[in-house]
Amino acid sequence: MNLPLFISGRYLFARKSHNVINLISAVSAIGMAIGTAALVIILSVYNGFDKIIKDNISDLDPDLKVVASRGKSFVPEGKAFDAIYAMPSIISICSVVEENVFISYGSYQSTALAKGVDLAFESESRLREHLVAGEFTLHHGELPLACVGAGMAQRMGMHPRFLNKIEIWFPDRESNVSLSNPAASLRKVEARPSGIFSVSNETDGKLLILPIETMRQLLGYESEVSALELRTSPGTDLRGLEKELRAILPDGLEILDRYRQNPVLYKMMRYEKAAIYLILLFVVVIIAFSVFGAISMLMIEKKEDIATLRAMGAGPTLTRRIFVLEAWLTSLLGMVAGLIIGLTLALLQQHFGFVKMPGNFLVSAYPVQTAFSDILAITLGVALAGYVIARLSVHYNTHETVSD
Repeated sequence: MNLPLFISGRYLFARKSHNVINLISAVSAIGMAIGTAALVIILSVYNGFDKIIKDNISDLDPDLKVVASRGKSFVPEGKAFDAIYAMPSIISICSVVEENVFISYGSYQSTALAKGVDLAFESESRLREHLVAGEFTLHHGELPLACVGAGMAQRMGMHPRFLNKIEIWFPDRESNVSLSNPAASLRKVEARPSGIFSVSNETDGKLLILPIETMRQLLGYESEVSALELRTSPGTDLRGLEKELRAILPDGLEILDRYRQNPVLYKMMRYEKAAIYLILLFVVVIIAFSVFGAISMLMIEKKEDIATLRAMGAGPTLTRRIFVLEAWLTSLLGMVAGLIIGLTLALLQQHFGFVKMPGNFLVSAYPVQTAFSDILAITLGVALAGYVIARLSVHYNTHETVSD
């Protein structure tokens, strides 16, 4: 039998002679429960928003992307690309030409990221699910059309019902810059806006989608591409496929997964979640200090028990362990209750959506998604915080109650 654990358990559940000790212990456990439940709920809500953002991005970004590691373009020809097109796990390959351009619309001017896409993207992309106006089409007979991010459309007054065309400008690589007539060294194409989409604030404010042949005309390309976007069948081992592609692609090309396509966004989301966890854990640590008062009064009340244990041969280490475990068990009891409450509320919200989102959003209720890794991190963090506070509480009161 673990004697310190047995005695500390008896102290924890036995009624104390002073009601104030029971009250402080209960408040300590309730405080730990509330702090732990808040950690579970807030991190679960963050996971829900995080999933929405990633799902929106995945509708625009491919599973894997082949780009040039040197230069801006390459020609997708040769045995390596023949092998890629024949891979059964790859269900869609889209040729893309991207470049930062200058655009004008009516009296407005701005810069934009113009993305030229082929018919595969136009027919298979889930971007049409994010349209807020117009339709997702890039051709009207022989005339090129453009889909525009909502932020840029609002900033420049664009709308699919208007007849104005977007003028897209880019320096002509084959012409010398003329100081007397700078416009003569620029290439220009035009496209009428056909649809407005909304994916994320960053994307909505800069992205312009055009037919790939229009972008090639603007840049002076023939068969070059900026990237090949690969979409895979569900359940594909992306890491294994990425290694396979790296082995067959020629030098000068590299493979980008979703993380490497948007490294700043994914890092920011990780750092934000870590910051939220640490801030809430700090709140739990402050709550855990309420154990300090409870253990101080309990050690004063149990002076006679301590003296009896000392007379029976128990040393200071044993008595310290008893009260450390008693204080820690108070924190753990609150933590377990908080985990149960937090998970119950999170799962209810996840399945029934009781708490609604104000205003007009993509979802009507606050999104929630629980994660085992979060529960493990919360359990370890709260348990460690409770143990440290318990050790500090007992250490501070040791010299008055259990010293030699």
